[in-house]
Amino acid sequence: MQRGLVSAEWYHPSIPRAQMKQFMTRSNGRAARDAALWLALLAGSGVLAHLTWGSWWSIPAFAAYGTLYGSASDSRWHECGHGTAFKTQRVNTVVYNLAAFMVLREPVSWRWSHARHHDDTIIVGRDAEIAVPRGTSLLTLSSELFNLQSGPKELRKLALNCVGAVTPEEREYMPKSEYHKAFWSARVFVMILVATIGWSVAIGSLEPLMFVGLPTFYGRWLLVVFGLTQHAGLAEDVLDHRLNTRTVRMSPVSRFLYSNMNYHIEHHMFPTVPYHALPALHEAVKADLPPVYQGLRGAYREILPALRRQAKDPTYFVQRELPHTRQATS
Repeated sequence: MQRGLVSAEWYHPSIPRAQMKQFMTRSNGRAARDAALWLALLAGSGVLAHLTWGSWWSIPAFAAYGTLYGSASDSRWHECGHGTAFKTQRVNTVVYNLAAFMVLREPVSWRWSHARHHDDTIIVGRDAEIAVPRGTSLLTLSSELFNLQSGPKELRKLALNCVGAVTPEEREYMPKSEYHKAFWSARVFVMILVATIGWSVAIGSLEPLMFVGLPTFYGRWLLVVFGLTQHAGLAEDVLDHRLNTRTVRMSPVSRFLYSNMNYHIEHHMFPTVPYHALPALHEAVKADLPPVYQGLRGAYREILPALRRQAKDPTYFVQRELPHTRQATS
């Protein structure tokens, strides 16, 4: 707060008002098409997994199902949480809560957490969603591919919320008036998980848990692979998203699974723009941006060495090259 970094004014490119209004237009049709395809692929892979249960063929089927459940749901949670995916807010809310369960995030507190993430992106001590704090080892980070750090933490949070308590982190960003909503949504989530565990015990099989609950763990890997490209290894405590966020060029399949969140600088600069308009927004502001990373391989050529160095030297970060006519703010 003393340094002026809390809820501060961030750098934004200039976009004509009429063009910005066009970018911000929401569409039920586009969002419904993409959501229907995601759910159809989820259902199809789930049917294959059930039909092949007990055989080796169930492994690729569950791999696909788990990835669609535990990873692709993340960007749906994200976009519907912003209320920009669908034009109809009631539909955004339904998909947001469904996806929140899939990624094991209590939806009320996480909505407030993510609002803070946008207000104070990678501002240490304020942003509760810094995925890779400086000094994190690659071994610890690799365990997140199977949700071994975040998963138990979220389960503990749900357990606390169920009994009417909140974590110290939740007190930092969630208003007290929202506590009761978080408590009830946590109870619903826990009730579903407990019922699924009971079903598995009753029939003496892990199959129900392979469809509900465990995919959040075994299917999380792609969420982490995509998610680390957003901010890992970049600057902290700056007021310019070009310095602490990446835009990465990805294939159409990856962009579908990730809901265009590879255009992450653009999303942070203009979070009210729907995911389907981000490619066009990128074209409008790309002269203001650092060079785009060419695919996941290009991004990880920078990320992995940076994280290895930060594990030994927490003061190190990647300094992004900005267009020389566009000065950064600090």
